[in-house]
Amino acid sequence: MARSVWPKVAAGAALFSLAGCGWLERAERPAWRAQAENACFERGLVRPSASIAPLPEIDGPGICGMTRPLKLAALADGAVSVDKPVTIDCPMVAALEGWLADVVQPYAQQNFGENVVELEAFGAYSCRTVDNLAGAQLSEHSFGNAIDVSGFKLADGREISIVRDWKRSDTQEAAFLREVHAGACQHFTTVLGPGADVFHYNHFHLDLAMHGTTSTGPRRYCKPTPPPDLQPPQAAPDGLPPAPNFDEPMDVARASMKPSGGGPLDLRGPAVSAPPPVSFDVRPAPAPVLPADDDVDNTPTSAIPLSKDD
Repeated sequence: MARSVWPKVAAGAALFSLAGCGWLERAERPAWRAQAENACFERGLVRPSASIAPLPEIDGPGICGMTRPLKLAALADGAVSVDKPVTIDCPMVAALEGWLADVVQPYAQQNFGENVVELEAFGAYSCRTVDNLAGAQLSEHSFGNAIDVSGFKLADGREISIVRDWKRSDTQEAAFLREVHAGACQHFTTVLGPGADVFHYNHFHLDLAMHGTTSTGPRRYCKPTPPPDLQPPQAAPDGLPPAPNFDEPMDVARASMKPSGGGPLDLRGPAVSAPPPVSFDVRPAPAPVLPADDDVDNTPTSAIPLSKDD
């Protein structure tokens, strides 16, 4: 009997030893995410309130989650509600506040003479892959670092819908949507809207993914490319080399973090299946309608040049 037990004990000890060497270590969320959350609070960019309530840490499944998540019900000190409260991280709340104050409200006044009083959103935190595609990288939604905006409501009750109004050329609604889309490229590092691909025909995807740095500031992925009259003026070069063009938005969520240091960061990530989608507050979007070829932005990726202060 003893002879049959000891091999099992030895095997268990060997597995325990391997785990200590990193063979069975659980994948860890990239450290920059928690650092960004903590810095946001330390700098006072977001303060908890009745409209922005702290939530317990979300740890998993896998590396999904946030260290200090927030339940966002309204922006601008409660003046602009979110039609359905979303779970999101601190840096995204700060970016939404800036976009609303600097871009959305000025263009709403310019086009309609009214303020926006409600942001309509499909959702924010959801542990899933990009566009819910099997085998794809984890989306920034998996870290509360993204939100999908589907429309806006004005103080007079009018509703502006991205799926309905984006293509209504020569209307104030279409002009407003294109202006706030272009302006979002100054506040977020990824902005996708109708024409970017077949998945974003009915909403703006906004996130703060880490795409690296260009010679003029953070690298930004903005599709469809805003027209020249809506792009910000170029900042003076700071001496850093420009980042190369890329075809797809880079997502380092599944990067292979070397346990012992010294190795490079594998931006493609391990070839493993993502965890099944876990949705906290995301509304399923309607099935995509494939646009005509001339509706999709096929130009090279736009890296909007901004000053480092942005």
